[in-house]
Amino acid sequence: MQETASMHVIQRTRAIYNQLSEKEKLIADYMMKDPQRILHSTINQIADDLTIADATVFRFCKRLGFKGYQAMKIALASELVNPIQDIHETITEEDSEYDITQKVFKANMNALEQSKELQDKQIMKSVVDVISNARSISFFGSGGSGIVAMDGQHKFIRTGIPSHAYSESHLQVMAASQMSSEDVAILISHSGSNKDIMDVVDVVQQRGVTTIAITNLAKSALAKRVDYCLYTTAQETEYRSEALASRIAELTIIDALYVNYCMKNQDQSKEAIKKMREAISLKRM
Repeated sequence: MQETASMHVIQRTRAIYNQLSEKEKLIADYMMKDPQRILHSTINQIADDLTIADATVFRFCKRLGFKGYQAMKIALASELVNPIQDIHETITEEDSEYDITQKVFKANMNALEQSKELQDKQIMKSVVDVISNARSISFFGSGGSGIVAMDGQHKFIRTGIPSHAYSESHLQVMAASQMSSEDVAILISHSGSNKDIMDVVDVVQQRGVTTIAITNLAKSALAKRVDYCLYTTAQETEYRSEALASRIAELTIIDALYVNYCMKNQDQSKEAIKKMREAISLKRM
């Protein structure tokens, strides 16, 4: 990830929290509790306060994608002085339909931009490798996430790999019970605490299935349980829940996985798409 002044330090920290060492988590908790204190402290002061080595603080900054402590402080200062604005806060009763439409578009673009910053290069590579070697892929999601799961199946059925989507709780666990270590389960939950999805995790892990989550909260129960986690971020507003806004980012992650798979398995994907187009042509007048 490239270092930029606009990098969202706190969001990035939350996203990789479960990947941090115990000492690095001390720094993360310290920063998220009182980010202003970081701005007025040296690396030595932070290390002394937490009874850790300076090198641990430096390593934490590198994990976030910065060259060092000072670079992280500069980005954090920019973030605190110019916080991410909630585009819906500016919606008023005087706004026209066109104005509201423009603001909704901007909010979705904002969610995509923020979520893009959270993607980890190595994790994405590992996820694509796992999917490429899978016998089949099953997407699980409830409610709004169920729609994203269906989109996942709709995309990956074009690749030739057997793909399924389940949104009803009983069908979810029934399908999960038939999976094996050759399969991959992609679990979609904005909160990361949906009981139906956690039930699926219990079942597929007993079967040795590789698990991938698409979720918004790094410290959620789901994020802690799966093999790999891809994160989204969005802000809740009076007019729209963060779950709705993050759906755009979830769909985009599915798109990214699909395109990556097709590029990694070009011959198989081209043949599958050709067969699909021939079949669909029968539906046209």
